[in-house]
Amino acid sequence: MANNDLLRNLDLHCQMIMEEYYEMLPVFEKMKEIVVQRMRKAFDDNSIIVNGLESRIKTDVSLSGKLQLKGAKYNFLADLTDILGVRVITFYTDEVDKIAAIVDNIFEIDWKNSVDKRKMHELNSFGYMSLHYICRIPKSMFEDPEHPEINELRFEIQMRTALQHVWANIHHDIGYKSGVEVPPAHLRNLNRLAGMLELADEQFSNIRREITEYRRQVQNLVNSGDFDEIPLNGDTFHSYLELNPFRPLAERIAAVNQAEVFLDSVAKYIEVFKLLQFQTIGDVERMKNEYSEDAFQLAVHQIAGTDIDIIAASVALQNLCIVYILKQGLGVKGLEFFYNSLGGADQSNKQRAQRNYEQAKKINIVS
Repeated sequence: MANNDLLRNLDLHCQMIMEEYYEMLPVFEKMKEIVVQRMRKAFDDNSIIVNGLESRIKTDVSLSGKLQLKGAKYNFLADLTDILGVRVITFYTDEVDKIAAIVDNIFEIDWKNSVDKRKMHELNSFGYMSLHYICRIPKSMFEDPEHPEINELRFEIQMRTALQHVWANIHHDIGYKSGVEVPPAHLRNLNRLAGMLELADEQFSNIRREITEYRRQVQNLVNSGDFDEIPLNGDTFHSYLELNPFRPLAERIAAVNQAEVFLDSVAKYIEVFKLLQFQTIGDVERMKNEYSEDAFQLAVHQIAGTDIDIIAASVALQNLCIVYILKQGLGVKGLEFFYNSLGGADQSNKQRAQRNYEQAKKINIVS
């Protein structure tokens, strides 16, 4: 419904544009629904996680204010490209270009009116360094013969990082919302902060690239089998586990009872290895190679005479650690420490440790 108070403040030409705006609101609502759904699907299809996907239709108050200032620029409502606006907020600067490529693939881009504000170099431009695409919905995506305007009206997609987005909102709130000009001294501090945030934005992307490259190198080292050259940490242990190093032992243990192997996580064992002062993946590999037979014999003693039909895969690594600890002469205290480090201190851990020790002693793992 038209707001007559707003219309009275406009000349006849701008009033006609406003009337057209009110008439086209249902079309813009439909466009928003189509655009947002299609973008979400594209992000899911490409396994892209964004910080935010926002959309809005310009209010009549906002549009009338714009027309009061710049109404002579526009002949028709279709000349305004930001009635429907969508904003994609990414975590990293390099993701902006990925999002842009996706937008280019699914929408028709009005390149003449699109702008890359990232090319601005003014100190105070950080929060406005968005990539702005002016788009149309192609008929191949959606077409309604009763509303051809859906494929004719343009809309804007802004793409920026989370830090750029936060800064733009802060700068707008501090610099413009009050209607009072910011004193030069405070403005200088704001601009200095903008430079720091821009550097942080770049560094977050650089660090992610370096970490990605490090993990790629680790994966290559793990695949090469040169385990003594690979330091033991969360990333390298994760890559090592992708080789399923303990699965053969787990399956061998399960076969004793014709049991099924349940695949559970052994990621928490990284803390045990640190306590055992393992330095490389090679230390883990040597433990596996040297003590697999004893770990198997211990498991046979543990499940013999039972009707267990599901064996957790982690039993293999658990028994390897038990045998290793006992072979190092750490005894019951060492086993109790092992269980405490896995699941936290508990009175029952002492009993488990004593039971494991007695089992191992019976099959001559300890003397």
